[in-house]
Order: sequence, then C-alpha cells, then structure tokens
Amino acid sequence: MIDDVQTVYEAAGGTAGLIRLAAAWHERVLADEVVSHPFGHGVRPDHTERLAAYWAEALGGPATYSERYGDETFVVRLHCCDGPHEEMDQRAVDCFEEALDSVGLIDPVRQVLRDYFAWATTTSMTRYQGAKDKIPDGLRIPRWSWAGLVSGGPGQPGLPALEL
Repeated sequence: MIDDVQTVYEAAGGTAGLIRLAAAWHERVLADEVVSHPFGHGVRPDHTERLAAYWAEALGGPATYSERYGDETFVVRLHCCDGPHEEMDQRAVDCFEEALDSVGLIDPVRQVLRDYFAWATTTSMTRYQGAKDKIPDGLRIPRWSWAGLVSGGPGQPGLPALEL
C-alpha cells in the first residue's frame, strides 16, 4: 500500500486516472497491427469510459461497470472463444506497459496494475476458449488488490486465486 491509500483504484488516480490509462492503452492498441485486430469492426464511442469503469471495479473502486453495462459473464463472452492468441495477448500487455509509463504511474502501483492486466488478458479472458456455452451466468468481476487476485466476487464460481 502507498501511504494512506487503501485501494489500487485510489493509487491509480481513481476514475480519472483509469480513464487516462484506458485512453493511453487504447491509443497504442489501435496503432498496433496485431492487437488492433479485434477492433476491426469498429470501436464504441464510449469504449474508454467502459474499460476504465471495468478496471475501476476490479481494482477496488465503484461498481459502475456492473451497474451500467454488465457482469463478468458479459465481458468474458465478449472476449472469449476466438482460440489462442498468445502474440496478441503479449502485445496487448506490452501496450499496457507503455500506457502505464505514458501516464506516469510508478511502482508499486505500476507493477500491481501490470500484473492485473497480464492476468486478466492471459487467464481471466481466456479460460473458456472455444466454449462460450460453458461460461456460467452471473459471474462477478474479479477483484484485484495489492496482493493480487482477491476473489471473483461474492458467489463467484470457478475463479480461484492464482499465484503470480
């Protein structure tokens, strides 16, 4: 923890900080020939705000994403089932690291955010590859703290804590 900051969300600058981070990441992703592929169909005008709201909820902030847009089931169904794409995942993480640097986040929050993003990209969003019909309804957004994965939320099935 940093001084009196209690959550990763607060250390990252709250909603405003996560919107800056999401915008910086999204800019890099759209410029990358591999990672931009999923956005080839177009980008929602509110993508940055939705992404920041999702991250905020996962990192200890308000539950805006779940209240306005959907639950983890919705997010995983949106991102799963394209088959493995390790190069794209790694490049997305690389873009995220560049975005962290561009918005001026430093350790320890930088490392915690990097670990969260890498986990979400390579584990959480890929656990149901090829099995969209097996994604349970009612999944909650996993929570991430200074120590890593806290839980998948109350009543969350199938998201055990992972060691990093």
